[in-house]
Amino acid sequence: MNSPAALAPAERIDALPLPFRHVDDIFVDGAWVRADSSERRGVIDPATAQEWGSVPVGNRADLDAAVASARRAFDRGPWPRMAPSERAAVLRRAADRLEQLAEPLSLTNTLENGTPVAESGGAAANAASIFRYFAGLAPLLESDDVRPAPAGTHETVVRRDPIGVCALIAPWNFPINLVVVKLAPALLAGCTVVIKPASLTPLSVRFIVQALTESGIPDGVVNVVTGSGALGDQLVRHDDVDKVAFTGSTQVGRSIARQCGELLRPVTLELGGKSSAIVLPDTDLAVLRSVLIRSSLRNTGQTCYISTRILVPDSRHDEVVEAIVQTVAAAPQGDPLDPATIFGPSASAAQQASVRAHIASARAQGAHVALGGAAPALPAPFDAGFFVEPTVLTQVTPGMDVAREEIFGPVLTVLRYNEVDEAIALANSTEFGLGGIVFGADERGALQAADRIDSGSVGINFFASNHAAPFGGRRDSGLGVEYGPEGLHAYLTYKSIHRHTPLA
Repeated sequence: MNSPAALAPAERIDALPLPFRHVDDIFVDGAWVRADSSERRGVIDPATAQEWGSVPVGNRADLDAAVASARRAFDRGPWPRMAPSERAAVLRRAADRLEQLAEPLSLTNTLENGTPVAESGGAAANAASIFRYFAGLAPLLESDDVRPAPAGTHETVVRRDPIGVCALIAPWNFPINLVVVKLAPALLAGCTVVIKPASLTPLSVRFIVQALTESGIPDGVVNVVTGSGALGDQLVRHDDVDKVAFTGSTQVGRSIARQCGELLRPVTLELGGKSSAIVLPDTDLAVLRSVLIRSSLRNTGQTCYISTRILVPDSRHDEVVEAIVQTVAAAPQGDPLDPATIFGPSASAAQQASVRAHIASARAQGAHVALGGAAPALPAPFDAGFFVEPTVLTQVTPGMDVAREEIFGPVLTVLRYNEVDEAIALANSTEFGLGGIVFGADERGALQAADRIDSGSVGINFFASNHAAPFGGRRDSGLGVEYGPEGLHAYLTYKSIHRHTPLA
């Protein structure tokens, strides 16, 4: 796919195969229907600041219609009553179809939030693999779970029922995969859902809907309403919602947790992070350089789990910083539609301003800018986009704002330590606990350090999630987990049926 960078912004968009641009509908009861709301929101290309699409800003009537559709489908429809293997077959067909939609999905994603196509080009395949993984868990739901009572007087049949109507509220940074990681287990469990995509990324979710409807999912099982954060609040509190799953900021997550706590409503929250990469003294810098961008600056730094705090031993500080600076400087920034681009724009003008403010704060508090820190020099039309120059900050101390707060941009901070115990303490000194990495040539020693990091996930010499393993945060990074059988259990409710032990 060649970049149309030489074209004017409008021509640049018109040159692409985009099936969804300006739409006036929401997805309810198996069909795209005109929204009741007349209010609209534009979809902005962050690379050029040009509007290229628009969607309805749903109102309460739109939300009620979507939730009522999901409620009917759960209470009276076939989906919760189908065998898990039948539901799994739909998920597998949807996975196949989603892979066929990879190119327009990738382009839509990139034009919504600026993710380089080198990243968004894998979104369909990754989402398909999530569908297939959860489809493979169907046997867990099909076998009877019979447990003898300790006294031997009776036994209990434990039923795993779908929890009900689920509100799935997605973020803007990975608008496909962070929907599917909620949607796939919910659907396999037999739940019905209402999806509220992020305001910045309202169009790419339509490819998921297309794949599922073409794969035979019954009407009303999946519903989508676009809208504001206020609409999300209404969805969380809706009387006919039984479960909430949210990925996003810790601030919004706290609000959702309060609401769900008041309602005694189950909730899964995957929130922010401020993860550390501990560089042990025996680290092979070639290994560090090979994974640095993916593990610490993925998606232009707009990834929750990435390790943006690099903890470096005093004995190797200068050579490690040099390796980091050279690696980041060599990664191209520019048109996210160019397959060679590694760093795209921030997803919005507000996010760009936030990242720039963090860099300014770091300077004011005494950090040294080893790389970047200025506005990137990009040609038209990208000079109008929401770009932030990839930045490496050194002489960072633990009390600085950039060492404590999630930046969500292409900024790395380097902190020094003397002993490994000090590095562990630094890694555990934040309010977050989502990711982390330990670099070291002695993997046994690195594993021992990883065991001491108080975080939901830690990688050794790299970081990557695993569909089969739980992913979740501690402290301000969230509640509950996604992925793995544990992620499926979040969409189930349990019933114990006690009976006399049948005679042989």
